[in-house]
Formats: sequence, structure tokens, C-alpha cells
Amino acid sequence: MTTTDPSLIQIIGAVLFGVAVLHTFSTKIFERLAHAQPRHAGFWHLLGEVEVVFGFWAMVLMVFMFAVSGRQEATGYLESRNFTEPMFVFVIMVIAGTRAILQFAGSTVRWVAAFMPLPRGQALYFLVLALVPLLGSFITEPAAMTLAALMLRDTLFARPVSRALMYTTVGVLFVNISIGGTLTPFAAPPVLMVAAKWNWDLWFMVSNFGWKSAIAVLVNAGCAMLLFRKELGHMVEKPAEVAPAVPWQVVLVHLLFLLGVVVFAHHPTVFMALFLFFMGFVTAYARHQERLILREGLLVAFFLAGLVVLGGQQQWWLQPLLMGMDATTVFFGATALTAITDNAALTYLGSLVEGLSDEFKIALVAGAVTGGGLTVIANAPNPAGVSILRGKFEDNTINPLGLLIAALPPTIVAVLAFRLL
Repeated sequence: MTTTDPSLIQIIGAVLFGVAVLHTFSTKIFERLAHAQPRHAGFWHLLGEVEVVFGFWAMVLMVFMFAVSGRQEATGYLESRNFTEPMFVFVIMVIAGTRAILQFAGSTVRWVAAFMPLPRGQALYFLVLALVPLLGSFITEPAAMTLAALMLRDTLFARPVSRALMYTTVGVLFVNISIGGTLTPFAAPPVLMVAAKWNWDLWFMVSNFGWKSAIAVLVNAGCAMLLFRKELGHMVEKPAEVAPAVPWQVVLVHLLFLLGVVVFAHHPTVFMALFLFFMGFVTAYARHQERLILREGLLVAFFLAGLVVLGGQQQWWLQPLLMGMDATTVFFGATALTAITDNAALTYLGSLVEGLSDEFKIALVAGAVTGGGLTVIANAPNPAGVSILRGKFEDNTINPLGLLIAALPPTIVAVLAFRLL
């Protein structure tokens, strides 16, 4: 593979990418500045929103590109980027976050919990961290993240709980979502990037990834449940104000919209049209709806779109770094690199290289999904979980270092599952 010296824009892109990564770990600083300098509080609050980080620095990159390369090259670069994933995550978040879908998911989880030989609170906690992430293999990881985060927000986090429980729960959730979507070739973003080109079908995914992922998901959820079993009793309590049940006909229509968006996940023209029809249906049956999470979904889409723009300038250093590794090294290298860049970007770069061994391909993807819970940017669904749950944390912020520490134990379990089983 030949290498060329990076262009000025590529160097600027790499620097800004590094700044953006540091920014995600520094959002609390901007929140403090907002309180210290009330005159510019709005600007500091904006920079304190973790979902704004990559979109903001992507804008800075484009300003540089317009100045250095000119209008034609800058607009050409933007138009060459694929924004299907940010659009899809926005649509799936909004639909999955409706009262009808949550009612269906909650009823399913409670029904399964009734058959488990555990106290109901422990059973519910276990299922939200195990069953819902595994369900992500079929409804996609962003939908599973949205459902699990909303269910945790309205049950576990409905009452004050210990800081250790909060961060452990988020760490296990993020890791389990990342690995739990590998039973199929279409649900996990890093798998989706390579499945078609490498001819990975359903049987290949189940035999090489799925059963190992399922074991790791169950172990992670089970350990977290046992560790905090004394704090989970209140999950069975119903909210003080219970909204009227959504009629089954409305639930069915919502499920059909969700299914349609999942089936046409690679066709933004189709799923955006379905979303517009969905918005019309929601308006017509407003009495069966609550506030749609449009703001949260748009912020997450903005975050991911910024990652797409900035990530497009990282190939010059990421690809040689990855391709210089053997299969074992690439597994651990991908796990570590995923913490500072989107795991789908890593596997996409791998898909561009010809002649890779099957062992190398499996190690690359396994490493990418294993590290998907370490940071907010590691896996595309993570910003959705942060957006939904951060209001329950101190200063409305999920501390990036706290997330990293909490995600390490379940990540180690995933490492052991993929390397030893």
C-alpha cells in the first residue's frame, strides 16, 4: 500500500478531530464558564452540550476548507459524505421513543420478567440490560438504545440512586448495545459497513459473533444486577401519574412504521417519507402521544453528522495504522481506537483494503464492537443514550471519565468472550 504525505486540510482535520475528542471530555468546563460569565452563558451552554461537539468542530473544519480549498472543493467534500446514518438514527429515535412503542416494550419486558425466578425489580433490571440490547440485532442498535435508555429513565432513575449504580448501568448498557447487535448483519453500524462487501450473512454472524456476544451480554447484565440487587426494588413501582393505555391498533401502526424504517434503513428517501407519514399519523392521534423526542434526536443526528464530516479526513493516518497490525494486534488496536473514533469508521476503512484474511476481518470487527461502550463517540447509538439519560446525572452531564471507568469491566468480559470462546 502506498502512502502519500497528508494535505494541509487533512492535517487540520486530524488536529480538529483531536480537539473535538478532548472537548467531549471537557464539557463540564464550559458549563462552569456559563455560570461564571452569565453575559455569554448561551454560547458556553452550547459548547457544554456533548451532542454539539462534533458538529461544531466539523463547522470549523468546513470554514478552513472553504478558505484554503475554495467553495467548489468544500461543497464537493460535503456532498461526498454519506449522512444516511445520522438521518436514520434521528428517525428511529423519534419513533422508538413514542408512548406506544414504550408501552409495547415495557409490557414485553414485564411479561418475560414474570417467568424469571428473581425478585421483580432485579428481573426487570436484568432484562433491560440484556434482552433489549439483544433485541437490537433485529430492531437495530439505535432503536434498542432509545428503548433501554427511556425505560431506565422512567424506572431505575425515577428515584435517586447511588452514583456507582448510575455509571455501572450506563457502562453496561453501552457495551451490551454495541456487542448485542451482532447476531445479524444489518443492526450494528460497524458490521453494516462490511457485511455486504465481505459476504457476511446471518449464519456467519451468529456462528462467529452472535453466540459469543449473547454470553457476554448475559454475564454483564447478571453481574450488574447481583452487584446492586439491593437498590433495584423500586423498578417495579408504577409512576404516580400513569397515562391512559394506548389502543392496540395505534401500537400496531407504530410498530409497522418502526419495521418499515428498519427494513429501508439504507434508503433515506424511503425512510424519510415514512417518517413524514408517521408525523401525520401522530398529529391525527395526538391524544395517544406524548412529547416526541425531536430535540434529542436532532442533537444526536447533529453529533453523528459532525463525526461523518470530521471522520472523512482521518483515513490518511488511521488506515496505515490498522493495516500494519496482525489479527491479534488489530483486535486490541481496534478496541482501543474505537474509544477515540467511531467504530463504524474503523471497519469501513478495513473494507477498503483488498486481500485481508478472514481472521483479520473477524478480529477487526470484533475489536470495533468490543470497544463500542468506552466513550460517547465509540458507537453511533451512544449519543442517543447520553441525550436521554444525562438529565438524571449531576450537572446534567454523564462524566466521560466516569463512563470510561464504568465501561471497562463489561468491555473486559467482551474481550474474554471474543478471544477465548
